[in-house]
Amino acid sequence: MTTATIDATSDGADPFGPDHRSLLRLATAGSVDDGKSTLIGRLLFDAKQTFVDQMEAIERSSRSRGEDEVNLAYLTDGLRSEREQGITIDVAYRYFSTPRRKFILADTPGHVQYTRNMVTGASTADAALLLVDARRGVVEQTRRHAYLSQLLGIRRFVLCVNKMDLVDWNQQTFDEISAGFRRFASRMGVTDVDAIPISAKLGDWVVAPSQAMSWYGGPPLLELLETLDASQPPQRRPARFPVQYVIRPLRDEYHDYRGYAGSVASGILRTGDRVTVLPSGVETTIAGIDSYGTSLSEASAGMAVSVRLADQLDVRRGSMIAAADEPPMVVSQIDAHVCWMSERGPLRVGDKLTIKQTSQTTRALVEEIGARLDVNTLDYDLTARQLSLNEIGRVRLRLMAPLAVDRYAESRETGACILIDEATAATVGAGMIDSGE
Repeated sequence: MTTATIDATSDGADPFGPDHRSLLRLATAGSVDDGKSTLIGRLLFDAKQTFVDQMEAIERSSRSRGEDEVNLAYLTDGLRSEREQGITIDVAYRYFSTPRRKFILADTPGHVQYTRNMVTGASTADAALLLVDARRGVVEQTRRHAYLSQLLGIRRFVLCVNKMDLVDWNQQTFDEISAGFRRFASRMGVTDVDAIPISAKLGDWVVAPSQAMSWYGGPPLLELLETLDASQPPQRRPARFPVQYVIRPLRDEYHDYRGYAGSVASGILRTGDRVTVLPSGVETTIAGIDSYGTSLSEASAGMAVSVRLADQLDVRRGSMIAAADEPPMVVSQIDAHVCWMSERGPLRVGDKLTIKQTSQTTRALVEEIGARLDVNTLDYDLTARQLSLNEIGRVRLRLMAPLAVDRYAESRETGACILIDEATAATVGAGMIDSGE
């Protein structure tokens, strides 16, 4: 059995620092009640990654709800409404490590009403744990989550065919489900799929081999996760630094200081590097990089720093400092895949919204809805003129002010955007930028 240690942090930050060589980010996906939270609870418990007080707390919660056994799903389903309804609503992050790898695992909801939360959890993942109830097989929400995961840049899927104990450990059931999903995945252009038969409730093939399903010849789930390839770390992509705040101290001794604060979205910034400030396109060099009163020679993706430039330029919140030899696009129109998340009504041509991308914000007009995706067939309806709740489609947006963007396929950090309702300030859509002009 793999021995692991757990970090009890659960606020969504990265507790492992910038070393991405041994870090794998995972997100669960699948339909409601397929056992995602139970699987994570079982994974943590069997790998000895839970504290005594955690187990005592979920034992009390299980007894108070009249359950005969400890419900391991409560390790991630922490909201009272989640435990009362038996469903996941919010995204829960868990961090753990084994001697071979570090993990950040996002437990996302399967209910169609909370698809937007699933998008949040999957947006930073390297791989998806896609759960399927062996009794029901692949259903519409399974396909929706799989397509959204692919759209969000995930190319590695682990298909966990769960609740095999309820189908008498039948190999034919597993083979049919895994073959059917592989056919669906190939239509999405995804060929990297591993399939594992498991029982999350009983623990079969989650952390250790099991006598049940002796016909399965692969590794247990945790062993497989330790060997998966992670995605390219953001340090290896072109430098992008969205400016969040301009620092101008009021104290006399710092009256000449002008720094631009933010987090490095991708790449590495070095003192002396030639950079361009967007959207103006003016080039300059980096005069210095500061962090908590210390001068740095370089800053890599994920670091929060203040950048000083050699020239006095018009740089404000929403500007982007980027590598001069590999700049992003500066566009006034974008084409994007949009997942619509508003319960107030559909997205229609002519709607006016606010678009936010990195620290940049501007107004946008829905100029065209080019197609709507059918998640069951992966065909596009070219006659669609609106997107309803949880529907995905191709949308063209006309921007009121130019934005510096990359294609989502090239950079998650600068190729993603959200759409905001101007009246309520609620997030109503998530976008993955395909192109711009």
